[in-house]
Amino acid sequence: MRAACLFAALSLGCGSELSRGPASDPAPSPAPVPEARSEPAPVKIAEPEPAPEPAEAAPEAVPEDRFKTAVAGGAEFPGAPPPVACGAAPTGMACVPAGPFVRGSDDGPDNTRPRARVWLQTFYMDVNEVTYAEYKACMKARKCPPSGPGYTDFNRPRQPINGVKWFDAAAYCAAQGKRLPSEAQWEKAARGPDGALYPWGDEPATCERAIIKDERGRSCGEKKLYDKPATGRPFEVGSRPAGHYGIFDMSGNSWEWVQDWYTRSYAECGADCAGVDPKGPCGGADTCKGLAKNPRKLVRGGSWYWDASYATAIHRRPHFADNQPFHHFGFRCAATPDDAAALAKSGV
Repeated sequence: MRAACLFAALSLGCGSELSRGPASDPAPSPAPVPEARSEPAPVKIAEPEPAPEPAEAAPEAVPEDRFKTAVAGGAEFPGAPPPVACGAAPTGMACVPAGPFVRGSDDGPDNTRPRARVWLQTFYMDVNEVTYAEYKACMKARKCPPSGPGYTDFNRPRQPINGVKWFDAAAYCAAQGKRLPSEAQWEKAARGPDGALYPWGDEPATCERAIIKDERGRSCGEKKLYDKPATGRPFEVGSRPAGHYGIFDMSGNSWEWVQDWYTRSYAECGADCAGVDPKGPCGGADTCKGLAKNPRKLVRGGSWYWDASYATAIHRRPHFADNQPFHHFGFRCAATPDDAAALAKSGV
């Protein structure tokens, strides 16, 4: 038997291996199921996600145009005159092109309501607040009434003039061939066409952006020289980055007189504060009998003395035109396209 088996083993393979038969052959391990190599899910070759379309990726181009291009009144403002393109701005001024802008607020102080769109013709605005040196030069030329600050350390040549009456401010602007800005012009120059809360956008006011009162004290903690140092003082004009249209200090530093008479809200003002080139109550006339006893004018922009809540582009502060009781208010001037053309002819 052994021999037979040996013979068989030589020819077939015998013994225990034979008795196990096919089962002992390393059972053809189930053909290695190719590791379900999670087939790189049809490697959707990560179809490069459609890059955000340029239209969405470049929103900056749109506002940029609105800051430079005059916009017609169209169907929204059918009574608007043809927009005047910005020409060469008079020295020290910036052009604010014609078009609509968002004025007021629905969630700000009561006197800022309601929020509405208003259309303005092109105008020019002083890049800086009128300075102490500029006002004093006008006085010296006998073109402006004597006026100025009541505090020490407010007489640096490039500080904004402070302590002037509304009448003084109006006289200075007229002497320069300009005028005080309407309240609507001031607000558009401060916030731009889209209703930003500040001259730089909607980020909060800080001492990096405006001269205001903060946790260090008035005028960003800068002390006034001599008496009452904690009162602080305005800084030299242009000490913080420019805002919309390249205009400085539209937030903080010094309150600024505007042309308009004051009403307790734009709603109360009605048609005189709406639509196309509004001039406020009585159309901005020098006298306004339609207002209550002791009518008041307006200052805008906040100052070194007050905190950030006053430094928005919507805040409205009424005060008497003769500046009584006395406050340290300043101003800047504006010009119409016709004013600008006349200034150009005179070489300004």
